[in-house]
Amino acid sequence: MPPFSVVSDRDGLPRIILTEPCGSSAEILLYGGQVVSWKNERREELLFMSSKAVHKAPKAIRGGLPICFPQFGNLGSLERHGFARNRMWEIDSSPSPLSPANNQSTVDLILKSTEEDLRTWPRSFELRLRISLSAGKLTLIPRVRNTDNKAFAFTFAIRNYLSVSDISEVRVEGLETLDYFDNLMKRERFTEQADAITFDGEIDRVYLSTPTKIAIIDHEKKRTFVLRKEGLPDAAVWNPWDKKAKALPDFGDDEYKTMLCIDSAATESQIILKPCEEWRGRQELSTVSSSYCSGQLDPRKVLYGFN
Repeated sequence: MPPFSVVSDRDGLPRIILTEPCGSSAEILLYGGQVVSWKNERREELLFMSSKAVHKAPKAIRGGLPICFPQFGNLGSLERHGFARNRMWEIDSSPSPLSPANNQSTVDLILKSTEEDLRTWPRSFELRLRISLSAGKLTLIPRVRNTDNKAFAFTFAIRNYLSVSDISEVRVEGLETLDYFDNLMKRERFTEQADAITFDGEIDRVYLSTPTKIAIIDHEKKRTFVLRKEGLPDAAVWNPWDKKAKALPDFGDDEYKTMLCIDSAATESQIILKPCEEWRGRQELSTVSSSYCSGQLDPRKVLYGFN
């Protein structure tokens, strides 16, 4: 019996359901290869999905965990954040071997270059994505293989639309003292001065050379997301706040209050692959209960205390 089931949602899109014995679940669309739901054992939704999200091509779906390839951002003639997030993927029937996924529910997806893609980005590739669910943890392992006869370069990101209780009560630890590009200031480079990132207005930044672990602390829910990543050295932080939210057609006017994007990215330096070479990244999202000391989570416990 496969470790997942496939159903069709109300929009007719194939939807993969992952479950694990403790009761948590994840749902993935073949459209975009996108995780659109991740619920814990208490059936609480951990990901943000806009009530106005469009689930039809050629639109990308606003929420969940979109895959940005072959670019993250808005450069050149390619569509913003690349085309991988609005293409139909397939279930990979013969995935390359990876380390065993013990006690995990796993699905492997694949996206290959099409004639349409080759017209806008003339590089032949295979993009594979392993999605694994275990108790309290969701793991994504993307891999890009160059199947072309010449080298090519790309940037990559996993957007993480996280569900939070109140953005004004959220703090992010692990990015302090780092340099970042501020997209609201024409990508000017700054150094983070705050002890932790808190939110009282629009933010659109890319932090550079970030640690492998970042903590997103939701004070009201007493819950912390722990983001661990490998091969994805940068981290984008985004919330549109009120004015931008009202200007986005696929985003509810007040939904900025209950979401935060903390993205795993490789964007400052392009990844270059020679023919037949493969790049591999890894991201783990987990949740832990927050513990407080003078209103602050002990960052050493979250950032360094978990294996």
